[in-house]
Amino acid sequence: MKSVFPGLSSLVIEQVIDQGAVVQVVARTAGTPEACPQCGQLSDRVHAYHQRQLADLPVGGRAVIVHARVRRLVCATGSCSQRTFREQVPVLAQRWARRTRQLTALVADLAVITASRAGAAVLSRLGVRISRSTVLRVLMATPIPDTPAPAVLSVDDFALRRGRRYATLLLDAVTHARVDVLPDRKAETLAAWLREHPEVKVVCRDGSATYAEAIRDGAPHAVQVSDRWHLWNNLAKAVEKTVVAHSGCWQPGPPRPDRPLDERTRQRHAAVHALLDEGVGLLECARRLGWALNTVKRYARAATAEDLQRPPRYRETLVDPFRDHLRRRRAEEPSVATTRLLAEIRDQGYTGSANLLVRYLNQGRADAERTPPPPRRLVGWLMSRPEKLPAHHRSHLDDLLAACPHLNVLACRVREFAGLLTARRGHDLDAWLTTVDTDDLPALHSFVHGLRMDLPAVVAGLTLPHSNGPIEGANTKIKFLKRQMYGRAGFALLRQRILLA
Repeated sequence: MKSVFPGLSSLVIEQVIDQGAVVQVVARTAGTPEACPQCGQLSDRVHAYHQRQLADLPVGGRAVIVHARVRRLVCATGSCSQRTFREQVPVLAQRWARRTRQLTALVADLAVITASRAGAAVLSRLGVRISRSTVLRVLMATPIPDTPAPAVLSVDDFALRRGRRYATLLLDAVTHARVDVLPDRKAETLAAWLREHPEVKVVCRDGSATYAEAIRDGAPHAVQVSDRWHLWNNLAKAVEKTVVAHSGCWQPGPPRPDRPLDERTRQRHAAVHALLDEGVGLLECARRLGWALNTVKRYARAATAEDLQRPPRYRETLVDPFRDHLRRRRAEEPSVATTRLLAEIRDQGYTGSANLLVRYLNQGRADAERTPPPPRRLVGWLMSRPEKLPAHHRSHLDDLLAACPHLNVLACRVREFAGLLTARRGHDLDAWLTTVDTDDLPALHSFVHGLRMDLPAVVAGLTLPHSNGPIEGANTKIKFLKRQMYGRAGFALLRQRILLA
């Protein structure tokens, strides 16, 4: 019996009745003396007997109902205010409970993973009939483990309602244990939590100025560590801006025709710089032109309107498989007619229209030895280790860098920063920043300015081994929990599931 019903080891099983879908277990307590809850005096004098009915873990997909006979004992102390008391079996179940502790633990575990309705459905298949509301009550009544404040804390935000409401997740950066969930991402909320937990010595975060302020206010003694992934991502954005700005150097082929957007860009660039030449400030320019301040800043930073014009991003077409044939034929016979080329590639299986071929040739996509990569692909090549690139990509990248001195310098700076990041050489960052200041790379200068605004945290991030990687993974799991709840549950339930998961 103890092998089949291990949770009932504290009872004496007298009978097991098989009723098909339900298994009835008749049991009683062992009859040992029990302590009075009021005075603590042991007593074994029986005043009466009571039947207690409990649901236990199912057996073979069938529900188990335990009918436990418990005693009402008389207190041995005559002066005790509680003359009689009912015998409790704390190992089996709590006072007034209708389920055993083992079954309650199973319900709570399923509620954490599958939420209320799905948890009730799974339990019904196991033979436990329970409502989704009861599953939620069990989940909310489950105590959260008391996790001590870690020495190395990781902080990040996640969306409760994207673009409107956010919360803050606190994680142990060493053990990856969830520490707490704060209801917002305000600086005063995090600062108050840090004041209550002075054990925190190191805090890992992203580039958020709000969290930086909260850590300075709540834990001024703690070392702030800027996350390395965010540093590398910000560098990639600066690299993309530089690549687009110098697209005229590495983008081969005939000049593309003007588009209506290009003319509007030139007009806006001229309007902004005309006001700036008159001594008007950026905020006043935004008010006069009726534009956003960031839009005015973008036009003000650009020396020419061409710096704001992106190169065309061609998609794959039906002509691409026949590019080599078109190049060879036009090299052998430069004056070959387009209709003749169309007939030749149709014999080889081309199914597109004549207009598509004409546009393809007019865009110069059949003239270059290599098809120029899109800007983001070139950024990916620059941000990758040269030895990790395929040979044809590496040779193509070398040719593009040779055609543009600015990109060549940019590639050197990216590889130098990658060396600082991978080798944990944060002490060499200042020299790298000084070198970048002398380069003609405005987008990289903005990146350097951002690093200097948060220099101690950046140096710590390039020196210490801690990062925000574990908390980013926890945020991904939180998204899964939110999708299960479909936005209909409150913050209290989401916090309970996050900390118990």
